[in-house]
Amino acid sequence: MMTSHFISRWHKKITALFMLAVISVSFIASASEWPQELKGDKGTIVIYQPQPEKLVGNVLTGRAAMQLILKNKKDPVFGVFWFSSSIQTDRDTNSVVITNIKVTKVGWPDSKDSEEQTFTNFVEHELQHSSFSGSLSKLTATLATADQVEESLEGIKNDPPIIIFKDKLAVLLTYDGKPLFKDIDNSPYQRALNTPFAVVKVKNKAQYYLTSGSLWYQANSELGPWQPTSNVPSDLLAMIAKSNSETENTENKPSKTPDVVTATKPTELVVSDGKPNWVSLTGGKLLYVKNTETPWVREIANGDMYILLSGRWFTSKTEQGPWSFVRADKLPVSFKDIPPESDIGGLRSSVAGTDEAEQAVLDSQIPQTAAIQRSEATLTVEYDGEPKFEDIVGTDVAYAVNTSAQVLKIKGKFYAVDSGVWFVANDSKGPWVVADSIPNTEIAQIPPSSPVYNTTYVKVYDSTPEIVYVGYTPGYMGSYPYYGVPIYGTGWYYPPYYGAWYYPRPPTWGLHVGYNPWTGWNVGVSWGGPFFRVGVSWSGGYNHHHGYYGGYHGGYHGGHHTNININGDINIGNSTSIGNKNHIINNIGKTNIGKNNGRNISNNLYNKPSNIKRNATNIKPNRSIKKAQVSSQHTNNVFSDRTGNVVRHQDGQWQSRTDNTWKTQTNQRLNNNATTKNNIQNRVQSSNIQRGNLQSGRNRNINYQHMNRDRQARSMGGGFGGGRRGGGRR
Repeated sequence: MMTSHFISRWHKKITALFMLAVISVSFIASASEWPQELKGDKGTIVIYQPQPEKLVGNVLTGRAAMQLILKNKKDPVFGVFWFSSSIQTDRDTNSVVITNIKVTKVGWPDSKDSEEQTFTNFVEHELQHSSFSGSLSKLTATLATADQVEESLEGIKNDPPIIIFKDKLAVLLTYDGKPLFKDIDNSPYQRALNTPFAVVKVKNKAQYYLTSGSLWYQANSELGPWQPTSNVPSDLLAMIAKSNSETENTENKPSKTPDVVTATKPTELVVSDGKPNWVSLTGGKLLYVKNTETPWVREIANGDMYILLSGRWFTSKTEQGPWSFVRADKLPVSFKDIPPESDIGGLRSSVAGTDEAEQAVLDSQIPQTAAIQRSEATLTVEYDGEPKFEDIVGTDVAYAVNTSAQVLKIKGKFYAVDSGVWFVANDSKGPWVVADSIPNTEIAQIPPSSPVYNTTYVKVYDSTPEIVYVGYTPGYMGSYPYYGVPIYGTGWYYPPYYGAWYYPRPPTWGLHVGYNPWTGWNVGVSWGGPFFRVGVSWSGGYNHHHGYYGGYHGGYHGGHHTNININGDINIGNSTSIGNKNHIINNIGKTNIGKNNGRNISNNLYNKPSNIKRNATNIKPNRSIKKAQVSSQHTNNVFSDRTGNVVRHQDGQWQSRTDNTWKTQTNQRLNNNATTKNNIQNRVQSSNIQRGNLQSGRNRNINYQHMNRDRQARSMGGGFGGGRRGGGRR
């Protein structure tokens, strides 16, 4: 059966949203782990930290400086090689393995023509039978210096939701359209189907109850107004789950009782603890509201207000609106001057042109990969009645509407995505097997206006008779690069399917989703607070229908029904201030936030408990592959440029390798456009190996601005997520 986690089961110990943490990826976590070395019959190859040039899928191409310490030579020989390789990543362990290395070009500024072919053959042989492994903390930073094609998504929708402001603690009760209720078996009650909240109606009466597990509210309408109450029918109280993991006690109750704001259309709730407390930011150009978890900024020069919702900026003169969308690359210049160390330093990830935003966008390229055992990966798709498919306009694809699965019909065959793995069948009901190829052209046609758009970010890379190599990028989880910043959700409203059961689609609004450079996407407190700390169990033989609580299916965003909760700090998603974080925690109630009840939070879909069995963890290692070792005797300060020069940074200055010695460069400024043109013309073509030397490039001018960028990138990201610049925890 297709594995699911439903919104109404979101756990009380506020756990992780997606954790699309900007896990900046590289070959290794810190500069101390480079260079690495390989030992062969002719000597040792010392390889300095590679300088990536392009990442397409799981194929990484780039170049790296190296030195040969040969058995029959006194002095080392420096050179540079270009390569293509495959990467295998795991965001949970912050690790990457680089394999399938193919050398595409080699250059030797130090060698004589008669020796170069020997050196080249030695390097190529050793590298193609080797692998490198390390952490995922620097590749994003180093990719920032590589060639990038920045394409923002066509079809993304940026119409503002309804924006409501409250100056006291409140939560947003959202219905997916008009409230719908269904009988709870063997009881006098009905349960609201199309909301993740526990909303109950007394049959044949205008009497409604809402609970968070510890708090109860009552209203005469499903839309409210909701009033706190302690007068709750005893049989209704008995329906609330009291398992060990969900037991409530008095210390979990919030110190303040939140108001409840009801919405039936896409809505966002902005909450401040009292009247907005506007504080001046260093430099006097911006003000921000300190007593809220929502990024809420005002530019002093013109008085315009800006708020950040799901990674999108909206502006207005007043809280009453109207609000209009502002692209992140069109924000006032003053936003780039937000100090990284300030209370709102985390917002720099949502300001195009900042280092933090650049790295966040680059993270969208990095796939999470896995090797899937065909024999262990199974799928059962259940439909609400007979399968029903709806054509996706402008494509050759149709998708199933009456199932929680993501099933596509393409050219008479059926494809389904489950937790980042493609399956294929000849019939819509199966049997399903792991797909080792998919119709990429047709799938790529799916637009953001379709609720199955996120499947376009799941790929099949390779396969063997036993194993299929797959991967997904953050778009599968709803995080997209858009004009220089990450945004959450497509902005489209996807109508749900109503049958015997109710199937909602992934939303953009109403979750109070925000992003910061330390943990990625998170859900805000004002969205639910303690209301998602309980799982509601309905007595009387209520049919859970394979995990459907009360008929509510939590949407298949990401294809794995991820628990959408806060991970760790209460306001890290929409970070404004540390003080505010603590204040909000006190208001909501101390519920062991961030301790996660001992649960293991996984950033890797493939490693989730429900999926891990299908991972090919017992693949026998290829004994012919040699693992590179850290070369602790050498400093990671040697680089190459695109024309084949080898340089190092020593004692605050750049030195170039010429005539078997290092020479300090006196002119280290940016070279002219002609040099830049030469650099472009000499980009590596990975399809054809170009053996031999690069003599013609040895004396070319070196672009030290590029070298400084590479050096800066290499120095970043000393730990998990450490590739983030500025504003990061130190």
